[in-house]
Amino acid sequence: MTALDRVTTHPPSLAAALDWLVHAQDVTGSGAFAPHYALGGSTGDGPLTAHRARPDTTGPVIPTLYLAAWYLERPELARRAERAAQWAVEIQLSSGAVWGGVVGTGRALLGWLSAFAETGWGVFAGASRRAGRFLFATLDHDGVWRRDGVHSPHTAWALAEAGRRLGAPEFRAAAAKHFRAVTRVPPDDGLTRDDRQPERARPLIAHAALAAARVAAAMARDGRLPGRFAAGWRPSGSSWCLVGQARMVNIWLRLFEITGASQWLEPVRPALDVLASAQHRDGAIAGRSRVSSTATKLFVDALIRDERVARGVSGETTAAVVLA
Repeated sequence: MTALDRVTTHPPSLAAALDWLVHAQDVTGSGAFAPHYALGGSTGDGPLTAHRARPDTTGPVIPTLYLAAWYLERPELARRAERAAQWAVEIQLSSGAVWGGVVGTGRALLGWLSAFAETGWGVFAGASRRAGRFLFATLDHDGVWRRDGVHSPHTAWALAEAGRRLGAPEFRAAAAKHFRAVTRVPPDDGLTRDDRQPERARPLIAHAALAAARVAAAMARDGRLPGRFAAGWRPSGSSWCLVGQARMVNIWLRLFEITGASQWLEPVRPALDVLASAQHRDGAIAGRSRVSSTATKLFVDALIRDERVARGVSGETTAAVVLA
């Protein structure tokens, strides 16, 4: 299958998902996005009840809004992104961190970087620099954030992007140290770190491709992905993760954009169809009892990226580059 062979089938899903994100921001009254909503009513048809907004869930939505504003020619979405970024600045801690520690700060950092890239406003550069300094200071000597007990390549990506956009080479060096730490892997795994094994010289894209291929191979016939994996990439349990499903669609599409290899397009359509089937009537991606702004945001990212691939669109905003 080539990009030109693909037919976009989800434009109504995209519009509905964006409308829900707009609503999710409006109900907070602050410019933020709540992390999730409980589905009201015994049948799930009642009103949505907002939970407390957090910067670690608001930050990731910001580059999505900028991307949609550019791609769909909806400038009001860019203004919403700016409001969300400003709200996150207002509640940033003096340490530079936000709620959620290392992982949450990395997520917020990506939002501020995209806002800075689009607006050039110093307030977003300052928030990004403070967050980067926090992440830099809390990284252990061997490249692991033990403070929060996490390996987080996603956070290292944010730190590397901050180093590039803010002219802070120490941030990029720290991010590279973390990537080296988490890509020390045994031969047959592809992702899990094992300190008993010698570090292997393999480019980061090769690590990503190996892991992405293993996940694609585990896809069920109905397009669902396992929510958990055991050693050797064996599916563990019967759980299903909406956020993980949407995130993997974006990863496969990004790998196609980077490599041009058509194999990465094969799992995209069935995985997107499953997500579309989980879309609530108001546009959100919903599980059994609640809907998630993160899953909905990732669904929007995936739909726009899928349409761009199908249409061969190459131009994009600076915020979209951060998202990529």
